[in-house]
Amino acid sequence: MKSAVWNNRKIHIDNMARELYQEVFDAGINNKLSCPICGENVKLYLGLQQDPHFYHVDKSIYHKEQKEVFAENGTPPTETDYIERNGFRYPKGKKIIAENNHPINKWKPPTALSRLPIFMKEHSNETFNNINVFFDRLVKKKIILDPAQQKAVSTVEGPLLVLAGAGSGKTRVLTTRVAYMVQECKIDPKSIMLITFTAKAANEMKERLRLYDEPGSHTFANLLSGTFHSIFYRILQHHQPSKWNGDNLIKWDWQKEQFLKQTGRSIGLDEKDFPFDQAIQMIGFWKNNMVKPNMVQASTKLEEQFVTLYQSYETWKNEKDMFDFDDMLLGCYELLSENPALLSKYQDRFQYYLIDEFQDINKLQFETMKLLVKKNGNICVVGDDDQSIYAFRGSSPDYIMNFQQDFSTASIVTLSENYRSTHGVVAAANQVIAKNNSRRIKKMVAQRDNKQLPLLFYPYDEEEEATIIVQDLKQKLEDGISKPSDFAILYRTHSAARAIFERLSQSGLPFKLDQDYESFYKRRVVKAVLGFMRLGIDDNNVYALSDIFPALFLKQSNLQDAKAISILQDCSLIESLGKLTNVQPFQVKKIKRILPLFKAINKVTPSVAIEIIEKDMGFDDYIKKRGNEGNILEKGSDDIRDLKVVARKFKSITEFLIHVDDMIAKSDEMKKLSKQYSNAIHLSTIHRSKGLEYQNVYVLCTVDGSLPHDFSLESYRSGEMEALEEERRLLYVAMTRAKETLHLSIPETRRGKKAYMSRFIKDIL
Repeated sequence: MKSAVWNNRKIHIDNMARELYQEVFDAGINNKLSCPICGENVKLYLGLQQDPHFYHVDKSIYHKEQKEVFAENGTPPTETDYIERNGFRYPKGKKIIAENNHPINKWKPPTALSRLPIFMKEHSNETFNNINVFFDRLVKKKIILDPAQQKAVSTVEGPLLVLAGAGSGKTRVLTTRVAYMVQECKIDPKSIMLITFTAKAANEMKERLRLYDEPGSHTFANLLSGTFHSIFYRILQHHQPSKWNGDNLIKWDWQKEQFLKQTGRSIGLDEKDFPFDQAIQMIGFWKNNMVKPNMVQASTKLEEQFVTLYQSYETWKNEKDMFDFDDMLLGCYELLSENPALLSKYQDRFQYYLIDEFQDINKLQFETMKLLVKKNGNICVVGDDDQSIYAFRGSSPDYIMNFQQDFSTASIVTLSENYRSTHGVVAAANQVIAKNNSRRIKKMVAQRDNKQLPLLFYPYDEEEEATIIVQDLKQKLEDGISKPSDFAILYRTHSAARAIFERLSQSGLPFKLDQDYESFYKRRVVKAVLGFMRLGIDDNNVYALSDIFPALFLKQSNLQDAKAISILQDCSLIESLGKLTNVQPFQVKKIKRILPLFKAINKVTPSVAIEIIEKDMGFDDYIKKRGNEGNILEKGSDDIRDLKVVARKFKSITEFLIHVDDMIAKSDEMKKLSKQYSNAIHLSTIHRSKGLEYQNVYVLCTVDGSLPHDFSLESYRSGEMEALEEERRLLYVAMTRAKETLHLSIPETRRGKKAYMSRFIKDIL
């Protein structure tokens, strides 16, 4: 049915302003909607399988004939003297439906990506005629390889590039190749080095190799396999055990950050405000690209500060005989390049090298491998330049693109048959990635079709996006056909997961998070805004006061002064700010101006409070001054806009802060429990999802500014294509995680502003 009663007024779905759907949905959840005929509770359906409609909570109630009623030119009700939307206040009674009862933004039904080629059972163009006993034995073990895979397995001598597209069975090819080399070519396993990028992948390779062993034998026990870090570290420990003692390893980023903050204090960097996490990432990037501190050409003040921290960090490690994971790579390269006799020894010991996920290799790893391979030239690399998405770590598709330049006699085998995804997913992903210019031309071919096309859906904003997805998940799980672990929800950055995390937390559905997920409300800028709100309620909240100090351009040392003044002069912490003496005149003036506003904050809604904090209390000045000091992927101004979206849902600051604290607690709890969940919906960034697969995938916010991200669009406007092409590869990776169904969300608004369909999707419509 299309009508309901909300706050004693009749509303009709066709005449309701689009931006009110979520508010009406929430009213239904809270039993504030009723049927205009029988008066029983109803809810609003917001999902993908049907258009929005009201339905009875008690499903046994059914009205055979129902006259849809809606007061002509009526307006949705409100409980206050004004209506709040997008952070602005509108007087009560102001019409928020369009003229003639035609809303400007009407519900847009989901649409399928239908302009795709017809499914035909195809095979790759690769041919292979060398049928022998080895491959016959594999068939008996139900290990079946297509012609291209067989060619990749049996091309043993010389350099080989295996272009392994998404879902093409690269792990099977690598393990079968090792088995072929040992069992068919009689190559000593001790002379083979198999390199992966994760310990999980290395263990999976070892497990799969057991399938090729004869019962009771341990053919592959002497094979050296592991990650770059683990293999290079073993070499270092063997030759320089005292220098590379594991007790001196810096294992965690928090250890690095602890030292960098100490150095930062000595050069005047604010401990709570400076992006030390970005500094750690940048230092790693430089080291993996073999750029030492004295080689960096800093182009901004921030980079100059990073270089200072980099130099201090390296000096400190050398003085303390400490090392980190990046040093393992650099140390091994220097050891081999500076000791020709030792290098020759390893070149004789290992004569065959196999590298998985070659698109993820960085310069330091590549240059070390070139040293090892130089004598024999037997290197097989498996990768897909279309899945190169770690430029921030130093990886690049160029290592695949230029493979024949680095190894002039190289052969190339392309694995084009996709065994993971259905035709609709593969065909759509092919069309997206084909628009990239810097890539090796290839087209994946699906080996099955389930007749389901990728679906585009159009929520109003982030809140409704989350509601629609959770509604769809519930329906599919209730059908009993799928289980929670069949579903993944992917997003560009962690901040984009805020709404879906909150909705799932309230739904009761089991879900798990990436281990590096941090609650949106713990983000630096968000914590500061929330700090102002908390002080509006409790003017002695010392933690909140500490959170707002950067925004007031006060040092953390001033906090101790404020505490002392509060005690000695028997005043609140907020009042003590106005009594600080060791601050600049402009700070004194600003503090005195904003002190009365803390009490005002508590009397308005969260949306209005954020406006006061921004404009009247000078928080936007802080954001502007902070400039590019935030991570380029996650800017402070974006965080504020995200906060405004969720703030619109609440009428009081107390209610809002209760919600915030609840979500922080649930986030902390989920991070602890995620490892224990095996059957749960997976929330993940696209980067973290690489290498994984799911029956059903939802991709959040496929609009310009999100995917592709704003920073890549800025680079593109400056004439640089690399970042934009990597963003397209990122979408390709997200799409190809799906085995059966793929849903791409295209919200109409994002962060309170009009949003536009991702150019990557628009390009193929």
